[in-house]
Amino acid sequence: MSPSPRCASSTAGACAGCITQEIGQIAGRAGRYRRDGTFGVTGDAPEMDADVVAAVEGHAFAPLTAAEWRNAKLDFSSLPALMRSLAAPPVMPGLRLSDESQDETTLRQLAGDELVLRRARDRANLVRLWDACQTPDFRKTSQEDHARLIGGMFEHLTQKNRRLPDEWMQGQFVSLDRLEGDIEALSMRLARVRTLAYVANRSDWLIDPAHWQGRTRALEDRLSDTLHEQLMQRFIDRRTSTLLKSLNQRAGPTLGGIAADGAVTVEGHRVGTLKGAHFEPERGASPLEDRALRGAVERAVAPEIARRLGALAAEDDDAFALKVGGRIVWRGVAAGEIVGGGLFAPRVRLLGEFGAEPARERAARRLEAFVAAEAGRRFAALAQLKAAIADGQFKGLARGLAYQLVEHFGVLDRRLAETQVRALSRSERRTLKGLGVRFGAFSLYLPAQMTQEARLVGEVFAALARPGWRPAAEALTPLPHPPPPPEAFGLRGLRAVGGFAAPAAALERLDTLAREADPGAAGAIRLTPQLLAALGWKPGQAEQILRGLGFARARKGGEPEADLWRRRPISEAESAQLIASPFAALAPFGRPASARRRARRKAARHKTAGGGASG
Repeated sequence: MSPSPRCASSTAGACAGCITQEIGQIAGRAGRYRRDGTFGVTGDAPEMDADVVAAVEGHAFAPLTAAEWRNAKLDFSSLPALMRSLAAPPVMPGLRLSDESQDETTLRQLAGDELVLRRARDRANLVRLWDACQTPDFRKTSQEDHARLIGGMFEHLTQKNRRLPDEWMQGQFVSLDRLEGDIEALSMRLARVRTLAYVANRSDWLIDPAHWQGRTRALEDRLSDTLHEQLMQRFIDRRTSTLLKSLNQRAGPTLGGIAADGAVTVEGHRVGTLKGAHFEPERGASPLEDRALRGAVERAVAPEIARRLGALAAEDDDAFALKVGGRIVWRGVAAGEIVGGGLFAPRVRLLGEFGAEPARERAARRLEAFVAAEAGRRFAALAQLKAAIADGQFKGLARGLAYQLVEHFGVLDRRLAETQVRALSRSERRTLKGLGVRFGAFSLYLPAQMTQEARLVGEVFAALARPGWRPAAEALTPLPHPPPPPEAFGLRGLRAVGGFAAPAAALERLDTLAREADPGAAGAIRLTPQLLAALGWKPGQAEQILRGLGFARARKGGEPEADLWRRRPISEAESAQLIASPFAALAPFGRPASARRRARRKAARHKTAGGGASG
């Protein structure tokens, strides 16, 4: 019968009744039944359940319905008979067959080996096989590795003088006779030595068992002493002991301080660094020390962190600065980072984890207000355009163009809005220009948001819109698949054209350079080496960009010219896209008849001339 019965109703982990019984058994062995006391936990263990405590105190344990049992009358007539006798069911009520233990599992694995099957036909060898299978696995390796060890031992124990050779023991021993290594290596080595010690104490397995008993015992002692020293050094050093004592609420106030450089000490021991409202703790050597560090820090720096969080929440914008990557600094020290939201409604994460939640929330909201103010200042044109739409400063086509610009975060393909642009009145153009809108040859854009200062903010939110994509600010970047959303372009001052992300300013520079190089080209562009060098583009890239802008090679006598490109008419698909625009549909109704006639005559002259589209 098993010396340690278990609950028969629990097969996957201990049930609550088993836990209660085990706690009661441990407390009884420790003599805790002799006097009243309290229940507590150590280290990072969770608090004990109140029902478990009450059950132990009241000695209320669930009754055992069955005890585990394994047959002690084994049949060594053959290997199959031995395995059947081990699996025999109990013959008395109140008993249940125990789960397969490691010795039985090892026997079953070795039963498939041809050498084991052949030698186990002899009864004496079968008994030796079962003895070897009962060798404990102190090493806690895999079952396959343990079975290989037992199989090797059985092979030696059933041949020649039926003993384990000294060479085999020496080979096992020599790899373990070392004291260097960390705690994990020493623990593993000690476990392997204990397995050898078990073998050495089987006097019928070795030629000179006393010799190996002495050697394994001496090595086990040396490894145990070395492991004990390392454990003492890791877990019970002076700092941990001091910090653990500081956790005692009855020990009085904690003696701590914060140096000018932010170094925090508790009871003379450095525990971390306070930077702004963010505390960076020292890393402990164990979970226990980490818990001690955190508890000591909370008592030592909590008042100062609370004060600093309050000061941060009350600061003016001048005390903050926005750095590359969305990091926000407060008086020169990192305090938070932008993690989401929109350009004018950002979401900020406050660095660190210490401090009361309401105070941290107020500090985070203050940082968000600063970022929103910075975005409003650096993207003032986009903010004004949004406000003008909301306030109804203009109607019809002008409102539609402004809305499209806002939707594209300040950079819009002019070809897709050409119908609306041509139909604008002078007053509407003046209003849009007054709000910072530039009518370029290839784009409608907001030049004010293409400064280096604005890009510092725009890059953060553009990167959040498409994580992992970092296009060049001044050069062409191939587009990924699927294409990024509009904010990933507009907030960087870029446009998607010809399979590239291209700076809108570079596209307008292309038009300016082409006009300066050939004033009489009537809107055509000649791709000269000088033009490509000024833009920093390769010929293949420039050709893709021109096709994306609606250009095609000019032809002379039916043959394409080498470097001259002219605007091609808008295709039916592009026309359908323009017609599908709800704002384009308003064009015929947004002007008096005379204005519509003037617009048609102007468009006809423009088409005949084939000129650029800047205006």
